[in-house]
Amino acid sequence: MLAIKLMRTGAKKSASYRVVVKEKQSKRDGAYLENLGTYNPTRNPAEIKLNLSRVNYWIEKGAQPTDTVNRLIKASTKAEKAATAEAQS
Repeated sequence: MLAIKLMRTGAKKSASYRVVVKEKQSKRDGAYLENLGTYNPTRNPAEIKLNLSRVNYWIEKGAQPTDTVNRLIKASTKAEKAATAEAQS
């Protein structure tokens, strides 16, 4: 079964994460199928960069996002909708 998970990168005490598609039972920092974006919680506000078209593709194929990744997808979608609404104004 596939999952969309966070993969830790960065230095000690200043973590950043990649949002990746991988097997559900694999290790946190093990091999992955595709990198979907990044999440950097050390920035203020936290920096979220996701390729939402690829995220939706993998969800359609049966990949299940973790709770944290699901929250990041919702925040990224909300930010993208606000940006497009602002651009149209």
